[in-house]
Amino acid sequence: MSDDSRDLSRRERQIMDLLFRVGRATAAEVREGLPDAPSYSAVRALLRILEQKGHVRHEEEGRAYVFLPVVRRDAARQTALSHLLKTFFDNSAEQAVAALLAIKGEKMSEAELDRMSRLIDAAKKEGR
Repeated sequence: MSDDSRDLSRRERQIMDLLFRVGRATAAEVREGLPDAPSYSAVRALLRILEQKGHVRHEEEGRAYVFLPVVRRDAARQTALSHLLKTFFDNSAEQAVAALLAIKGEKMSEAELDRMSRLIDAAKKEGR
C-alpha cells in the first residue's frame, strides 16, 4: 500500500473503510455497504483501481472475487495518523491532543481521561 491515502478518491476511501470494518467482501457486498451506492460495474471498477494502487487484493472463492485490504487496519491507522500530524499539526502530538480535547474533552468520560493520563505517564517512563 502506498504510504499515504491522498491518492484515494472519496468513493475509494469509503470502500477501504468498509473493507477495514468487515475484513473481506465481494463487489456485491461492497456495493450494499456504500451510501448512495454506484452501479455494480462502477464498484468493480473501483475495486480494480484499488487493487492496481496496491490497497486491496482479491482471492477467488468459487466464481466470486473476494476483496481484502493489503495492510492491517492498525498499520493503515498509523500511516494516516502520521500524515495527519505532519499536515495539520506541524508533527506535534501535543497540538493534536489539544485539538482532540477541545473537540471531545467535555464528552470524554472520567475513565477515558484516566486511560489517556496513564498512556502519557507510560510514555514519560519510556523516555519518548
